[in-house]
Amino acid sequence: MLRYDRPAIGLALGLSGLAGFVDALGFLNIGGFFVSFMTGNTTRLGIELAEGRLDGVLVAGMIIALFVVGVICGSLVGHVGKHRRQAAVLAFVTLALALSAGLYGAGLAIAAAGILALAMGAENAVFQRDGEVTIGLTYMTGTLVKMGQRLAGALLGGSKRAFLRHFVLWLSLLVGAFLGAYAHLHVGLSAIWLAALATGGFTIVAFFMPSRD
Repeated sequence: MLRYDRPAIGLALGLSGLAGFVDALGFLNIGGFFVSFMTGNTTRLGIELAEGRLDGVLVAGMIIALFVVGVICGSLVGHVGKHRRQAAVLAFVTLALALSAGLYGAGLAIAAAGILALAMGAENAVFQRDGEVTIGLTYMTGTLVKMGQRLAGALLGGSKRAFLRHFVLWLSLLVGAFLGAYAHLHVGLSAIWLAALATGGFTIVAFFMPSRD
C-alpha cells in the first residue's frame, strides 16, 4: 500500500468497505458462510466434512469455487482492459452484483450469494502489479500482519505512521460490514443494489484515474 498515491488509496478504502458490506450480506443470508473471506469458508468446509453435512460441504465448495472463478474473470477482464484495467474490472464487478441482485429478486437466494462470491473474487484484481495482487481488498489477515510489522518497526525507531494505511484499510472493511449488517436488517439481500450502485460509482472514478500498476 505504501507505493500508491492518495487517490488510489482512497479507492482501495472504498472497495474494502464494499467488500465488508457485501460479505455481511452474504454471511447473514446463507447462514454463516462468507462470500469474500475464503479462509473462513475453508475452515467451515473442513468442519462440514468432519461432521458429514453434505449440504454444508456443497455450499462451502460452491462459494470457494466461484470466488476462484471470479479471480480468473477479473484478471482476464483486467488484461483485456489494459490501460483502463481498474475501471474494466470494476465494471465487471458492477455487472456481477447487479446479476446477483436480480437473482435474489427472482427468489434464487443461494445463486445470488454464489454470484456475490464471484464478484468479490473479481474485485481482488483491481490492484495488481506484475500479475500479483498488491492490495488485498476482501481479506484482512495479511493487512493486519503488515500493520503489526509496521508497529514493530516504529518501536525499533522506524516511521511512526507507516502502520496507518493498513489500519484504515482494515477499519474500512469493518465499517462496511457494519453497514451491510444494518442494511440487511432493514431491506435484506435487496441491499445488493446499493452495492452495485456504489461499485458503478467506483468504476467511473477509476476510469478517470491514471493507472500506475
